[in-house]
Amino acid sequence: MLENLWILSSILFLFFTIFLIKWNFFNPKTHKNSPPSPPTFPILGNLHQIGLYPHRSLQKLSHQYGPLMQLHFGSRPVLIVSSSDAAREVMKTHDLILSYRPEFSVARRLLYHGKDITTAPYGEYWRQLRSICSLHLLSNKRVQSFRAVREEEVGLLVENIKRQCYSQSLPVNLSDMLAFLTNDVICRVALGKKYSRDENGKRFKELISELMKLLGGFYIGDCIPWLAWIHRVNGLDKEVDKVAQEFDKFLDGVVEEHENKFDTKGFELNEDRMDLVDVLLQIQRDDKMPGFSIDRESIKAVILNMFVGGTDTTYTVLEWAMSELLRHPRVLKKLQNEVMEINNGKPDINENNIEKMHYLKAVIKETLRLYPPIPMLVPRKSFQDININGYDIAAGTMIITNAWTLGRDPKLWEEAEEFKPERFLDSSIDFKGQDFQFIPFGAGRRGCPGTLFAMAIDEVALANLVHKFNWELPHGVKAQDLDMTECIGANIHREVPLLAVPTPRF
Repeated sequence: MLENLWILSSILFLFFTIFLIKWNFFNPKTHKNSPPSPPTFPILGNLHQIGLYPHRSLQKLSHQYGPLMQLHFGSRPVLIVSSSDAAREVMKTHDLILSYRPEFSVARRLLYHGKDITTAPYGEYWRQLRSICSLHLLSNKRVQSFRAVREEEVGLLVENIKRQCYSQSLPVNLSDMLAFLTNDVICRVALGKKYSRDENGKRFKELISELMKLLGGFYIGDCIPWLAWIHRVNGLDKEVDKVAQEFDKFLDGVVEEHENKFDTKGFELNEDRMDLVDVLLQIQRDDKMPGFSIDRESIKAVILNMFVGGTDTTYTVLEWAMSELLRHPRVLKKLQNEVMEINNGKPDINENNIEKMHYLKAVIKETLRLYPPIPMLVPRKSFQDININGYDIAAGTMIITNAWTLGRDPKLWEEAEEFKPERFLDSSIDFKGQDFQFIPFGAGRRGCPGTLFAMAIDEVALANLVHKFNWELPHGVKAQDLDMTECIGANIHREVPLLAVPTPRF
């Protein structure tokens, strides 16, 4: 008995000694004038204070410690930005210094080791890739060239809803339908065809889901490196490798298919009919960028970016917009009246008329204010010591801007928690990165390059949904009782699918 107690005591003493050593070595030393910070816990730092909904937890902490707050995620120093003035410092004043990305092990392995535009280290490679996206892939001209794809896929969505209306009286699952819409649009735009209906398409959709789940997860090894072995034990490393290899195999097949098409037809493709793989292969073959060549790995990384950055974020906006419209019948009716009037009562939406639909744009802006698709913007990292608002920020600090907090700050917005699209009707505030109280897509060099593309889908889809149908909540569900719980993850979807009852208007 005494021998067992001695062994147990020795083990506890050993663990306690290791604990103290790790704490002394890995607990970051405070900078000379660091921002306010909550007390840290040994080894964990402030990780125990984050919770299941980090954007909400960080908002509460910022109320106590201020708009610039220093945390520690394990051994990693993190600056939390929760005010428009601080966001302007990060994304405008110090944009260059803070244009680097922190490294995350899972994202690096899934996204071709930093060859994609989102996670690529700031430098010449990233600048050239950003230029390709801005000039060739996501320019206004290119976005407009995909108008027929958007209109056709939204038309199919409308017909699908009508079929369900006539075949059954049950509510439709709008969440699923909107997810299929954005996935199909992006598949056609990026890959040239849809991957959603057959068995291969089913597996592709599952792969996208698995990829997004992995990218949105929290991994202890990124914050406490000496615990990275846990990822091998719990099967995470194996799962990441499996998804990465399967996605790579799929994208290899897509690129080869397009290369064979080029070999057969040369470059006589109609530019308006070129998908994004076509465009990237043409750039590769023309070699028009001096000192820079885009290889197959880069092509696959950029295409994967289109799905990671475009699928979930785009349909999330539509899902939350329809949720709020169902909760606010007055707003829904006002929007329907605008669409009907500007479209001259015609049953089919003319996309040219969408530019005149100011209330539609206000509804989408208000949705983005309350529900930014990525509530905490993709983190940045400082590559040198800097001073922000009088505070010293050490090189290597990870910077997280809480866009969700900015959108709900009562100092910036009247009745900040209320859904009121009218606030944007007589306002010049926009989401293009110049108004730092409203940055759902980020700002500066690392702002999202796909904003135009996402908005084009959201606007035409929402206009058609409210124009073609009247909408009600399922029987027995009151507007004030609609479940608006968020899911857990990097993107904030609804936790419960949105069910609604449509009645065709045409």
